[in-house]
Amino acid sequence: MPGARRCVGARAPLSRSGLEHPVTVPSPGATPGSPAEDSDTAVAEVATSEAVGGADGDGAEGTGGDEAKSAEDAPAQLSEAEAEIAAQRELRARIAQRKAEKEGPIPAGAKLSGQAADLLAAVRAMESGQAAPARPVAPAAPAPSVSAAGAPVPAQNGPRAPEPARAAPVAPVSAPEAVAAVEAVLADGGAPAALAPQATAVLGERAGDALRADPWLLLSVPGVRPEQADGFARALLGDGCGPGDERRSAALVGWLLARAALQGHTALAFPAVRAALAERSVPDPDGALRHAIAEGAVLVFQDGAEDIDEDTQEAAEEKAAEEKAEEDIAEAAPVLLGLDRYALAEESLADGLARLVKTAQEASWDEAAAGAPSPSAAELIRAVAGHGLVVHTGGEAARAEPVALADAVRALGLRPVVAAHSENGRRRLGDSAVTVAGLLSGAEGPGRDADGALDLDLLVVLDAPQLDVETATTLVESLPDGARLVLCGDPGVLWSAGSGRVFADLLGARVCPQIASRTPDPGPLGELVSGIGIGELNQVEAPGKEVVIVPVRDAGEALHRTVQLVADSVPRAIGVPSGQTQVITVGHGGAVGTRALNVALKERLNPGPGPFGGFDPDDRVAYVPAPGRTLTGSVVSADAEGLRLDCDGVPVLVPRELVESVVRHGWALTAHQAAGMRWPAAVVVLPGDAAQGLSRPWVYTAFGRGERHLSVVHGVDQALAHAVAEVPAAERTTRLRTLLEGLLAPAV
Repeated sequence: MPGARRCVGARAPLSRSGLEHPVTVPSPGATPGSPAEDSDTAVAEVATSEAVGGADGDGAEGTGGDEAKSAEDAPAQLSEAEAEIAAQRELRARIAQRKAEKEGPIPAGAKLSGQAADLLAAVRAMESGQAAPARPVAPAAPAPSVSAAGAPVPAQNGPRAPEPARAAPVAPVSAPEAVAAVEAVLADGGAPAALAPQATAVLGERAGDALRADPWLLLSVPGVRPEQADGFARALLGDGCGPGDERRSAALVGWLLARAALQGHTALAFPAVRAALAERSVPDPDGALRHAIAEGAVLVFQDGAEDIDEDTQEAAEEKAAEEKAEEDIAEAAPVLLGLDRYALAEESLADGLARLVKTAQEASWDEAAAGAPSPSAAELIRAVAGHGLVVHTGGEAARAEPVALADAVRALGLRPVVAAHSENGRRRLGDSAVTVAGLLSGAEGPGRDADGALDLDLLVVLDAPQLDVETATTLVESLPDGARLVLCGDPGVLWSAGSGRVFADLLGARVCPQIASRTPDPGPLGELVSGIGIGELNQVEAPGKEVVIVPVRDAGEALHRTVQLVADSVPRAIGVPSGQTQVITVGHGGAVGTRALNVALKERLNPGPGPFGGFDPDDRVAYVPAPGRTLTGSVVSADAEGLRLDCDGVPVLVPRELVESVVRHGWALTAHQAAGMRWPAAVVVLPGDAAQGLSRPWVYTAFGRGERHLSVVHGVDQALAHAVAEVPAAERTTRLRTLLEGLLAPAV
């Protein structure tokens, strides 16, 4: 692949159990508002505070973060969700086959230098002799899997399905004897037996033997931290282990990269991983990394190294200080370390986008453009007519332009599909739209052709900044040759809850036309949010009370005023019912996090005993069928089968055993959960302890969730203006932009 050099050791399996199940854990120490904090990868409030192997065991919950929790049961017969998982595995096999069929092998590491060359040499040395078997990689946060069981809607333009959907299990059922074997090993190491089902789900049926041979594999279990795994290893191995044990260092490398994935990274720079290992008392970080690479626990890259100008490289190498020369080359093409799953996803996504660019046939849609409702829509139609991949940017009002594009294409006799990130976003577009999850699962949209590709000519994806790299890969690989793809979204909002920054990387690569909408969002809210997007927190005229600032002094007052706004002030003064007002705050924990707010709002708006897992009929809920995907709705009823919800008009049945892990009260959400959705009114809560979690994208996203009204419960003083003016999005280390630049020439 041009522009990408890979050094690949023995590859570790993506899942020890043979299935890709969403088992994940928030990053310890995640700051409020980060993906690990805001994204409800799982919503069970499970603390692993019990000490593991004698460690102090403060758990793996970060600042307000939640622990992932696996399900206990799965249907005996092949369910719709399992069929979908099998279909996605088949799709990934097609991705791997496509990569294998490329013309000739790529000479990995042809121009690596310095540390990268040393690492590659270590791998080749291993491969030239008796190669060590691949050591299983501690699984990172899985990509938001696409579940038909979340909130399916019927095929495009068809009637809604009357039957409720069932939630997909989040972990496979392990054999009782396998779980019992793990419990015995955990008991010997002083670890809680409650970890046994998760350990078996992650490590497979022989998890007991694996843990006894390598106790640090416990790090692959969600919620376990290095100090806890160290205590477990000491209890099992005694004096036979130490901080320099190769098993420990390999597990730590995988754990560090998995934790980074929860924060949005698909790779990490070599110096960052080395420094992190040193902080964990690994005596020889460089040797530990060579061992991890040789065993296939991590891959090393130096993307774009072969594209460095030869004269520049020779000049650098002629410098007196050889170490400085290596630094110059590394600065141009840094050495990155990553897990196999994200490397495959980013490379496959880059290949798929390049395929769309190269296979699309230019057409003339001038007549359709002439009838467009706006100049921006006409510009978009002309761009899509001549290109297979187009990026469209704009705010809420600009969503009308890709819809106009789809209407024009349909009038030409072609087959367009418009997909939104959430059911809330789909509902705002009308019945002709679908959700990304529903499209991929087959529950919505046109279905697939004989080759397994989506049966369409044009796919328009709204809310594209919410696409994580693995979902985007599955989506692009599902498109047939010659199809056109338009990715639309607001570049100012928070990035995806999952790993990667697909939309931002594609914008930065500039390998396809980029159409910026000239349609502004109207009114005082549109003016306020537009200013935030360019770093200015302006005072706007709001004669209709479209924007209201409510100053508070402390967390207690913030909680009180928020409840008062939702229950009384907004309905009375604005005319928006409490059920149509959404509260948004920085994180789940804290005195004014989602948990505390939801308790207070339930007590005021829908008090009750909560006979089914704390829920009563008419409770507002947030349902998380898959990591990074949140559906809002309300409780209809509960029975022996589970909790029955209404999610934006779609009936959903959540089985009893999954309620605790995938449903929480939803009067209050985080900004990451709310991204891609809008409500008639929004109340954004900014208590004093939220200042460190604020950034311009966070404020831009939160303030833009209200259609008619925004109330800001303001307790952060000047920190709000500082965040808007000075705090950009947290950086994510990804490879997609470099890969795209190596495959495609910049668009004119």
